[in-house]
Amino acid sequence: MDNNLRDRISEAMKGHEAQYIEVRVDSSESAYIRYRGRELEEVGRSSSGGGCVRALAGGGWGFVSFNSLDGLKDKVKAAVRNARLVGGEPIKLAPVEPKVDSVKRAVKKDPTSIPLETKKRLMDEYVSEIWSVPGISTSTVGYGDGKLRRVFANSEGSYIEQEKTDITLRLNAVVRKDGDVQQSGQSIGSPGEYSEIEGLHKEARGVAQRAVELMAAPQVKGGEYTVIIEPILAGVFIHEAFGHLSEADHVYEDPKMREIMVLGRKFGGKHLNVVDGAGVPGLRGSYAYDDEGVPSTKSYLLREGVLVGRLHSRETAAKLGEGVTGNARAIGSSFPPIVRMTNTYIEGGEATAEELISEVKDGLYVSNWYGGMTSMEQFTFSAGEAFKIRNGKVEELVRPVMLTGNLFTTLESLDAVANDLSMNQGGGCGKGGQSPLAVSNGSPHIRIQRCLIGGR
Repeated sequence: MDNNLRDRISEAMKGHEAQYIEVRVDSSESAYIRYRGRELEEVGRSSSGGGCVRALAGGGWGFVSFNSLDGLKDKVKAAVRNARLVGGEPIKLAPVEPKVDSVKRAVKKDPTSIPLETKKRLMDEYVSEIWSVPGISTSTVGYGDGKLRRVFANSEGSYIEQEKTDITLRLNAVVRKDGDVQQSGQSIGSPGEYSEIEGLHKEARGVAQRAVELMAAPQVKGGEYTVIIEPILAGVFIHEAFGHLSEADHVYEDPKMREIMVLGRKFGGKHLNVVDGAGVPGLRGSYAYDDEGVPSTKSYLLREGVLVGRLHSRETAAKLGEGVTGNARAIGSSFPPIVRMTNTYIEGGEATAEELISEVKDGLYVSNWYGGMTSMEQFTFSAGEAFKIRNGKVEELVRPVMLTGNLFTTLESLDAVANDLSMNQGGGCGKGGQSPLAVSNGSPHIRIQRCLIGGR
């Protein structure tokens, strides 16, 4: 623990007329490699440092970011002044026991210890694997890693040092023919273990092969289908469609949301349990303390289909009279913490995926994802792959489909959950201009009756 820095921050926070003050100091290093087609588009390493002060005074929040600790006391003074200029009704913060801690994350193969030329050589191999498949029109490969050391201190006596490492890899292949375009992609992520993105040559080649296969695949008719959703797409669904609705800042700022997201309301069957928690170890959204110094938790959002919780900062927890959950996060020192998800997933059930599929006479098996959007309870997601199901068997590949509908109707129609929970660690989450934030999401295979599918 850096006691000199601790003393310096502590001294800077003294003597101000503020209800609450916090200081964060970040230092980070990162590497990135990006290809478009066979051409190397970007490669490099960077390092940065900076910090911020957030103060609560006179009913408002004030925020100041900086890239040097020089004159820190004046920066705290400026944040307090900014807060008083905002003004407003008194703001309460849910109480949290002050913590003094130093948290280091150990990985077997730290990406920051790997030479950049070694990483580039591996990405060169993945690009070559993609282009070894005849018919590819273009491709993109993007790799990134980063290591962050964050110091948090507040006027209540907390002082916390945390380290966090993160890796992302995206492989994508595109096929064009007669004005038609098909693509296939795979996103992989890791909370810092470099070996998890090694040896993916087969996956890179598979992405290209699937793009070629999709060009020859038929398109299904639009309509309602019984759908089996595999864990990656089901995880994205529960993150985008339900997780964001569970972020308490959305709830207390929007009267309609308060009417919808009432604790105790039933949204699904007893087989449906949804969790979010940075306290679940070993995932990209895992940490010991959030960016308000609150210890991480594992929070049930739905338990046996009933809404039992939501995600909080200290401010939203106090406003709604609920407990803190450790979900206040900031993507960097230029931003204040806001309520964010961490590791969000549907818990496993008792049936096997094969049992779920065997009970479908005519339906679809959908997997992977391209993206999607939500507007209140309405959602639209694009599956990366889809297959017909006939008489309990997964059969031919069809063109990717779009799933759309009302979240709450869809959750009521979710009639079975398998026992094969798997976590998706690719991609990232965006909110309030802070993107991409490291998160994970997951699910077992799930079955939805009468799911609306877009098609020809």
